[in-house]
Amino acid sequence: MTREVAILGAGTTPFGELWERSFRELITLAGLEAVKESNIEGQEIGAMYVGSMSAGRLIGQEHAGAMAVDEAGLAGLHLPAVRVEAGDASGAVALRQGVLAVASGVHDVVVVGGVEKMTDVLEDETTRVLVSAADREWEGFFGATLPALYAMMARRHMHEYGTTREQLAAVSVKNHAHGAKNDRAAYPFTLTLDKVLDSPPVAEPLHVLDCAAPCDGAAAVVLAPLELARELVDDPVVVAASEQASDTLALHARASLTGIASTRAAADRAYARARVRPADIQVAEVHDSYTIAEILSIEDLGFFPKGEGGSAAPKGLTTYGGRVVVNPGGGLKARGHALGATGLAQAAEVVAQLRGTAGARQVADAEVGLAHALGGTGGTAVVHVLRRAGGGR
Repeated sequence: MTREVAILGAGTTPFGELWERSFRELITLAGLEAVKESNIEGQEIGAMYVGSMSAGRLIGQEHAGAMAVDEAGLAGLHLPAVRVEAGDASGAVALRQGVLAVASGVHDVVVVGGVEKMTDVLEDETTRVLVSAADREWEGFFGATLPALYAMMARRHMHEYGTTREQLAAVSVKNHAHGAKNDRAAYPFTLTLDKVLDSPPVAEPLHVLDCAAPCDGAAAVVLAPLELARELVDDPVVVAASEQASDTLALHARASLTGIASTRAAADRAYARARVRPADIQVAEVHDSYTIAEILSIEDLGFFPKGEGGSAAPKGLTTYGGRVVVNPGGGLKARGHALGATGLAQAAEVVAQLRGTAGARQVADAEVGLAHALGGTGGTAVVHVLRRAGGGR
């Protein structure tokens, strides 16, 4: 029999080109903020999971789990610490591992962090790291980049459903409008539709301002059984479901380019486990590494029928007052995409929304939220459903 798992606290660093902060400083800062918010002491922590996609190639540091424990001053406790990798879904998968550890009863208090330091290398190396989340042998070897792969998906969606460049650009405009209210976002400025459309092309139909920029950052959460969480904090947030699914790495092996089957599978399982429907979700942090990714995701998550995701942002259906508020924290597009940290930053944003502490970007009366992360073009998808617990101390 499994236990209900709750998030006690969450912490994030600012995202951006953080020249003054090292990899180890970033994960420590996020972890300390989450621990302080959770009202726990270091000796109460049973295990640590750290999501990081490619620290070895980006900064030459592997063994990130042990490093995070050491930097936090907890090496003397000899905690089990595990580094988790799943492309840019690394942080979300680390969160799932932590949830499973607490739900199973193996550990009572678990810290989960995600971190990436991406601005210390040249752009060419970052591009090579990004495409390693897709199929390196069958796609990257032949020159395909991650934006090129998403561009193919966008082209097919345009062909089948009439999706337009303006609809893609509207996703970026919406997410930057949200992110302008997030003081920890890397790019907290607004954009116009023309600005996005006129930005330089990267891989048609995607332009520079259709693409989330890799950056530095870290995020962390503290997990515990719900019964313990209610003793420690006023407003624990329950992890009602944590589901993960896989698909082929290479696009050429998939039945369709206009949907991400791993997202659909993970979402269906998550809704069933949490006993909710897509219509019950009030706030969602959705993977928008490219504007087409958000469109595909909101369709595959069941928020909109297939083919209608493109019109959602222009109609105001994914912002405040719409059907579901998507990416109130600015998404990867405005917050920035620190690969290993992204899944945890998404969860931290949903926690803030459910607790009513999101300030100027607060979604009114939010009770049920969702966080969705993708690795590469959907070789991995993770969906977490979170809800307000009530009944804290």
